[in-house]
Amino acid sequence: MERPSLEINLPNTDEEGKLYVVDSLNNLNKLNACPDESQHAPDDVYENTGGTGENMTGSNTRNQCLFFITFILTLIVSLALVSFVIFLIIQTRNKMDQISSRLISEKKNIEELKKMNNMILKYLNQSGMKE
Repeated sequence: MERPSLEINLPNTDEEGKLYVVDSLNNLNKLNACPDESQHAPDDVYENTGGTGENMTGSNTRNQCLFFITFILTLIVSLALVSFVIFLIIQTRNKMDQISSRLISEKKNIEELKKMNNMILKYLNQSGMKE
């Protein structure tokens, strides 16, 4: 299949108008020559569309994709931070349990030492009175 010729007989217009038309035809030719890559075409291809909305559609899709990726990354980072905080809470609780068990055992030891001290004092008081 032959492609139709993109040559157009230009009426007598000023030089800037000719350049605009030729540039638009070149952009159209690029889009027709590379239909698979038209989605990845650089932004300068869309600059001369005359505001027809083609740039807005690509930009809108790109913005939605960036928003979605940013949202997913934010969720992953939040999940990691929450997991880290939960890990720290569990570690702190384990340390507190260890400290409280040590305090309880030391309290028992102190009470036993007090009892022994009272017994020794009673013995010394009793033996001192006999002499």
